[in-house]
Amino acid sequence: MSETQEKVQNPEREAVARKPRTCLCLHGHFYQPPRENPWLESIEVQESAAPFHDWNDRIHRECYQPNSRARILDSQGHILNIVNNYERISFNFGPTLLSWIEKNDPGAYLAILDADQKSSAARHGHGNAIAQVYNHVILPLASRRDKVTQVRWGIEDFRHRFGRMPESVWLAETACNEETLEVLIDAGMKYVILAPSQALSVRELGTEAWRDVSQNQIDPKITYRCFPRSQPDRSIDVFFYDGPISKAVGFEDVVFDAKRFMDRVGAAKVEDFPVPQLIHIATDGETYGHHKPFGDRVLAYVTYSEAANRGFTVTNYGEFLEMNRPRHEVRLKDGENGEGTSWSCAHGVRRWKDHCGCRGGGPAEWKQHWRKPLREALDWLRDELAGIFETHGSKWLKDPWLARDEYIEVVLDRTEPAVRRFLESRAHSALNHEDTINCLKLLEMQRNAMLMYTSCGWFFSDISGIETIQILQYASRALQLAFEVGGHSLEKEFLNRLALAKSNIARVGDGRGVYEAYVRPAIVTPHKVAAHFAISSIFEKFPERFSIASYDLEILSQRMESYGTLTLNMGRIKIKSKVTLKENDLVFIVLQFETYDFRCSVKTCDDEVPLSELEEDFFNELHSIHLVELLRKIDDHFGKEYFALKDIFLEERIKIISILTRGSIEKINATYENLYEETRRMNEVYRSINLPVPREISYAIQHTLMRKFEKALLDLAEERFDPARENSVTRILEVGLIFGVQLATERAAEFLTSELARRTEGLAESINQETVEECFHIHRLAGKIGAKLNHGASQEHLFYLIRRWRRYPEMLEHIPAEIRDGIYQLARMLQVNPDGPRNEFDRAAEAK
Repeated sequence: MSETQEKVQNPEREAVARKPRTCLCLHGHFYQPPRENPWLESIEVQESAAPFHDWNDRIHRECYQPNSRARILDSQGHILNIVNNYERISFNFGPTLLSWIEKNDPGAYLAILDADQKSSAARHGHGNAIAQVYNHVILPLASRRDKVTQVRWGIEDFRHRFGRMPESVWLAETACNEETLEVLIDAGMKYVILAPSQALSVRELGTEAWRDVSQNQIDPKITYRCFPRSQPDRSIDVFFYDGPISKAVGFEDVVFDAKRFMDRVGAAKVEDFPVPQLIHIATDGETYGHHKPFGDRVLAYVTYSEAANRGFTVTNYGEFLEMNRPRHEVRLKDGENGEGTSWSCAHGVRRWKDHCGCRGGGPAEWKQHWRKPLREALDWLRDELAGIFETHGSKWLKDPWLARDEYIEVVLDRTEPAVRRFLESRAHSALNHEDTINCLKLLEMQRNAMLMYTSCGWFFSDISGIETIQILQYASRALQLAFEVGGHSLEKEFLNRLALAKSNIARVGDGRGVYEAYVRPAIVTPHKVAAHFAISSIFEKFPERFSIASYDLEILSQRMESYGTLTLNMGRIKIKSKVTLKENDLVFIVLQFETYDFRCSVKTCDDEVPLSELEEDFFNELHSIHLVELLRKIDDHFGKEYFALKDIFLEERIKIISILTRGSIEKINATYENLYEETRRMNEVYRSINLPVPREISYAIQHTLMRKFEKALLDLAEERFDPARENSVTRILEVGLIFGVQLATERAAEFLTSELARRTEGLAESINQETVEECFHIHRLAGKIGAKLNHGASQEHLFYLIRRWRRYPEMLEHIPAEIRDGIYQLARMLQVNPDGPRNEFDRAAEAK
């Protein structure tokens, strides 16, 4: 029998022969809690994340984005290759996080999707990505109904993005119990990833004797099959990650060096293991770059080079499972009251329901007894909202709970035609506009009722943390919608229950205090949106139709006049929610009577007094009536409730305050410049006898020279960077040194970084000597003035340009040698190795 015939007639033997004997799988759990204001569906500025806009932005720049373009360095520290780590690791992304990345960094988003496609092609149809429980709910503590919806939403979000059915769902905190497994099996999932501490006992399939492994004794190198006791004829396979290595990666210094990383992994390998073995770990994905700076680079070197050098085959769970079916059965620990276990609480899942000793930060004496009344309050609210949903939803929907399960379709596509198609197919009969709005409010009420269970709300040390404030905002939005649909006022009782959740901070008090101080001010109504527009439009021209966060606005009329220090802005605006389709026709009037003092009133448009008459009356009074009388008249027509500058959305408020202070700042600048010029001779005298310039005058010198310095840089960049024109910049620095003043160059570094990146990017479109020379000039100027540039973007531009030349060498025929050599020299100057890399694509091309 020939070798070919042997392979054909004994495919199983051939499959065994080609199985990798030692495999490596690194799983990254990439997740951030949803941070959007529930009324705006967008993230507001988070000061604690400074200098970034918010925590999603910060961690994305430190972790998610770098892992999509991770650098592999040569021995000189120069970039040898830029790779997509997601092509080599198993990973899951929280759906709410991935939707944020899609909107804010489409390039990184597409790199993540592309990585799954490439890994699927390379690993026998098994992509690296798996799904996740939608908004990171601790499933064992959720109702059966919420378990089903959370898993279904996670799967459907995954299918929408990755274009295929997932093989697994990552469980929040790996929290699992019997009912959770049943839901995963019902959803068609093939396997689940758990912590070794969650296993109770194992036995070989087909045997009777169980072996206790409850003290972390389970062997993580092989796969297991689990049969729920309530459904012994059904099963799901389980991978238990290597606990010690995962802990070392997450909490020790293993991620600081690729060789050290692989030393730790290699120590787990067993020689002469009877079956193919899988060394695999699971950690927070943020380990690689956020928690451990440059962890993305170590991960790249491990998966693209070092693992293969050590004899490991990089794989993912789906591929390994296809080639290595379980030979053992496992039972999981039940946990307290059958509520299961998790990877981050030694007490099962008590961390998310009570004071158990597991905590995150805060003084040692702080207690977490607030967790229990918080969960009880939310459970009460969930059940109340469920009754409202069933009662009112049944009026319009054939099956309200099925509609909720399928509502993820709308979350993923909120265009009005898609929303109407969704409701038409699920309603008893045709819905009028008001019924459509009520259905959407009910479904949004349920969406927020699930978002309020996001696990991070219990994870940390005090109820006043930003994570708990966030889930209480979702609860507040659900309360608001319940009231709007059926007039159900649940807030008072909810707050009474929250009051039992005592904070560790005396000034906060309890959950009610947190709600009043941090949640209520975040509530948005159409009237507040109108006030935001009314005040903002004094300083900014808006088009007739535009959007603010989750609202579409249409200006129906507007008139603005100023008289002395007073500005009156009045008009009519239509506001439509993109989420519920509810429309509000509103009239606004805003009076600015001092620099920072605004009084804005908003009311529903009615026909009692024609708007034109009301408008004429107010603008006539602006020129003759006393301010107090004018304010009283506004109250008479609009009511005594009003909005001030503090009530508009934070980012616009910052912008307006900056505009309002611009004049004062210019006056201060002029004063400093005058002082600088007036004392210049005196300062020279001080320096001539080595006396320090008086501190009061020194600040004026520093401030004035810094402004001159930044203006000189801008002027230099207006045409093209030229060494002959650099003296205007360097001379200012020299003057500063003469007066003993050191000018800060951080802003100059940002500016020059941007200018360099703009030019290196342009080289991909138009390669010319002038642009190459400018790049050199910018780099040298930065060195002269001590500005430390961030070469990241420029390095990538040059790397991909040179790699394209290598793939398509015919391109070089049209590029003069001096320009090509200049670009190679520039690459080396920016620490890019133009002689590498030789990745799979390059090798394949060379082989042909």
